[in-house]
Formats: sequence, C-alpha cells, structure tokens
Amino acid sequence: MALDLRTLLDPNTTAVVTSECQNGVLGPETSLPELAEAARVQAIPNGARLLHAARIAGVQVVHAVFWRRPDYRGGNTNGRLFVAMQKHGAVAMEPGSHLAMPIDEFSHSPSDMILGRYHGLDPMGGTDLDPVLRNLGVKTVVVVGVSVNVALLGLSIGLVNNGYQVVVPRDAVAGVPADYSETLLDNTYQMISTVVTTDDVVNAWA
Repeated sequence: MALDLRTLLDPNTTAVVTSECQNGVLGPETSLPELAEAARVQAIPNGARLLHAARIAGVQVVHAVFWRRPDYRGGNTNGRLFVAMQKHGAVAMEPGSHLAMPIDEFSHSPSDMILGRYHGLDPMGGTDLDPVLRNLGVKTVVVVGVSVNVALLGLSIGLVNNGYQVVVPRDAVAGVPADYSETLLDNTYQMISTVVTTDDVVNAWA
C-alpha cells in the first residue's frame, strides 16, 4: 500500500485543496461555532502538518475560500444552511479581507494559490478550481478542511466526476456531529476516494 500511495501522491501531479479553512469559518468570528470547534480537535493541527509537508515536497497548495458581501448579494438563499447562517449573523468575508484569508495555522506560502467563490455549497461547482488544477497538471487531489457533511462531499464528488483521483486524510477533515462524520468517511468517502491518515500522506512525501 505504501508504494501505491507514493505513486498516487506523486508531488509532480498532486495538489492539496483546503476547503473553507479561513478565519471567517474556523476562526473566532465564525458563524458556525460547532464546526469550528470540531475542526480544532484534529483537522486543523493535522492539516497544518500536512500543508507543511506538501510545501517541502513541492506539492501545490490551493486554498478554496468562501466570499460573502456585507449585503449577501450574489450568495445563495435556496438552502436551509444559507438561511441558518444569515439568521445567526453571518459575517462578511470579502476578497482580501482577514476573514476570507486562510487561518493562521495554515499560513500562506507565496507558492500557495487562493481561489474564492460567492455561491454554492462546495469549491468545485461553477468555480475556476477544475481548469486551474488541469493547467497545473494535477491528477490527484488531497482534500483538507470542512465540512465532511457538505462542502467536502460536493468537492470530492465533483473532482471524481472530472477525472481526478481523490485522497482524504480522515484526521485532517471535520464535520458535525463527529460520529456522523466518521460514518460518512467509512461508508461514502470510501466509495469515491482513498481514505487514509495524515501520517500516510506525510510519509508518502518523505
């Protein structure tokens, strides 16, 4: 398995995509405190360790972030998640603002790329992520961040539908409740991706 994983995670054809690991989602001003708390348990520290290893190995890091205007113009209102966030005082996350930037634990290397979106439930649908990854020569994507419930699921399915191999380090992602996230990883993500641990990925790049 280790040899296969090293081949799958070839630094020349692999990218790490972080999903919504930004100050406005996982930081103190989040409108999703339960999710942010869940991510602090292991997804954030393990994600930071994985990103450090990726940069050393020359693996491209892409931060997929969510943007929101103060008036929410252009954002979705057609789902209970969007409505709930507005009711709980969802904060503005405009491009370039502190809340739209990656969390401090994930830092931001000059080689990293940041791709944002104003709409949708995941970083893949209707965004530049697919063409950017193709232009980078990427074949395998390691997904990190939140949430296992929605954004990461849509991202993973979207990547598979577009021909990419997907690797999910189960201890570098988070969702709520925790036991439901584990069920999803064991029964849904296992069907569409290679579910491993952060150590597995880091060791493959060692």
